[in-house]
Amino acid sequence: MKVLLLVNPFSSSVTARTRVVIRKALAGDHDVELVETARRGHATRLAQGAAADGTDVVVVLGGDGTVNEAANGLAETSTALGVLPGGSTNVFARTLGLPNDPVESTAVLLEAMEAGSIRRVGLGSVNGRYYCFHVGMGYDAALVEQVEKRSGLKRWAGHPLFAWAGITTWFTHYDHKHPHFTVRYPDGDHVDDGYFTVACNTNPYTYVGNRAFDIAPEANLENGLAVVTVRSLRLDRLLRIVAKALRANGTLAKDPFIHYRHDVDGLVVEGIDGKPFPYQVDGDYLGEITRVELRHVPDVMDLVVPLDFQV
Repeated sequence: MKVLLLVNPFSSSVTARTRVVIRKALAGDHDVELVETARRGHATRLAQGAAADGTDVVVVLGGDGTVNEAANGLAETSTALGVLPGGSTNVFARTLGLPNDPVESTAVLLEAMEAGSIRRVGLGSVNGRYYCFHVGMGYDAALVEQVEKRSGLKRWAGHPLFAWAGITTWFTHYDHKHPHFTVRYPDGDHVDDGYFTVACNTNPYTYVGNRAFDIAPEANLENGLAVVTVRSLRLDRLLRIVAKALRANGTLAKDPFIHYRHDVDGLVVEGIDGKPFPYQVDGDYLGEITRVELRHVPDVMDLVVPLDFQV
């Protein structure tokens, strides 16, 4: 196969040694070219170029943001995406069942490529941009913003940094007393007091160490989106919601301050009184916006999946 190894050298788990080892492993049976990203959006253009050149697989070694950019370059083409965990959390790679070590994952990926384990999957779309696992709006995005302001610590602090950001965001960086947006579905269902919404293309939402943060068990690469809207950020209620998600027992959807829909084809989120709200896509903070239109786009991208992967 003709393979492009697309590396983000700034990702948390990417080292010079890792790049060398992975390239050598891939080159054993494939024609491999290695390129590195240099700026935001670069991975999209590199992936688009690879697809235009007839590359069979673009293998991404980087974090979830790099994977998202590559997916946007490969959607609607016949070039497949292969994922290796190179970031701090690696939600999408781990959702596929890959080990959270890039070298170990390379062996799994090579086995899948040899067997032709490539599946056409669906992606989410937010205002025309594709996403792999989720879009977060409101408190979730405000938290991600605080983490990104301290991006130099992500490589070393990891999950403790996210926990610290969650606390400081609640106290000082996000209004937790008033709703921020409405959520409306094509069938007329709606939520008028949204504080925090996640539109999931896959589950789990994230990982806390080795533990899955499970908020939308019906979300997978074949179904429509699963949407979780939190209708109160009072501290006791928020802590209860977090505890239910960590138990991964399906009880979150039944919480009285959760509005949950699954297998959704589309929805619109709008700021109350036209006010902007923060949003993030696959873990990348993208700023504030007044209106978000989300869709599920089925069968839009080829994805290399482990042989034992179950949707």
